[in-house]
Amino acid sequence: MIPIALTIAGSDPSGGAGLQADLKTFHQFGVYGEAVVSLITVQNSVSVRRVEVLDPELVRLQLNAVLTDIRPHAIKTGALGNAGVVEAVADALAAIAFDRPLIVDPVLLSTTGAPLFDAAGRKALVERLFPRAYLLMPNLAEAAILAGFPVTDLESMHQAAKVLRAMGPRNVLIKGGHLTGDAVDLLLTETAHAKPFSARRIEARHTHGTGCTYSAAITAELAKGTGLVEAIRSAKAFISKAIETAPQLGAGRGPLNHFAK
Repeated sequence: MIPIALTIAGSDPSGGAGLQADLKTFHQFGVYGEAVVSLITVQNSVSVRRVEVLDPELVRLQLNAVLTDIRPHAIKTGALGNAGVVEAVADALAAIAFDRPLIVDPVLLSTTGAPLFDAAGRKALVERLFPRAYLLMPNLAEAAILAGFPVTDLESMHQAAKVLRAMGPRNVLIKGGHLTGDAVDLLLTETAHAKPFSARRIEARHTHGTGCTYSAAITAELAKGTGLVEAIRSAKAFISKAIETAPQLGAGRGPLNHFAK
């Protein structure tokens, strides 16, 4: 059977992030992609102008339709919008006892640093989805919000990963794309093993959708049955190439090259 991956995420009409980026990435990794829409944005490479979160019941119905027909081998969540949508997703997964990898990209902040979740949304995310997550993937700013202290280097990344893993996810990958020097991500596994993944920093303006694409690439590999460490390694190599060969689209922070090999 062909590997199947599902994204539950927001729509980016410019195609650089959100479920559009996820589906492109799934395809590039040889995986059949499905998408449940959680919210709709009005955005491009320059700005996010409006966000409309869908009714939680509509999100639940979309997810139920997929899970009861073409069941995915792995699922990733992106921007969910509010506590109601988080609850709808958690309830739908619980209803069928979904036991394949769930990758949670918390998406607490926009690229500009604006909050995308209120306190109730964060609480629901921690209580309902973190315990179900095979992999939690916050960036430095999100890790700091969730852990409750600044995360600025490898040592604080390690400490934050331990705090986050205690919240329920089996594995935690903190993305260090905004560290000084090389781009180093830190994985803390369910066996408490810490493993860094380092890549040369690429100075580039066109990085829109990097987090979405990275988590989608890992999800695709997990859907194919690849082990976690190798899935992260493959995804990180793809992200580096996608940034390096970005097609230079848009007047602001344009999209990556989702055709990267």
